[in-house]
Amino acid sequence: NEPAISAEALSRRFGEDVLALDGVSLTVPTGTVLGLLGPNGAGKTTAVRILTTILKPTAGSARVLGLDVTTHAEELGGALESRLASRAARLARSG
Repeated sequence: NEPAISAEALSRRFGEDVLALDGVSLTVPTGTVLGLLGPNGAGKTTAVRILTTILKPTAGSARVLGLDVTTHAEELGGALESRLASRAARLARSG
């Protein structure tokens, strides 16, 4: 069973001086909930932006729903949007 999210040595630099994410690796099994906790500037938002294809990683790799976040960004973005819309509709129906 493939994990919902997997990342290996994920990093992101902004310019020469700012290392926003430094070699993060994680695996999130399908059907689980992940919480990212840490102080301001720890890289939480940067990690989420990479995993949702808003940003490209400077180094490392990540897969979400079995799709690589860099080589399948457009397809993954559509899949995430579809799942979020489906969940929002279910929540609206349930009250």
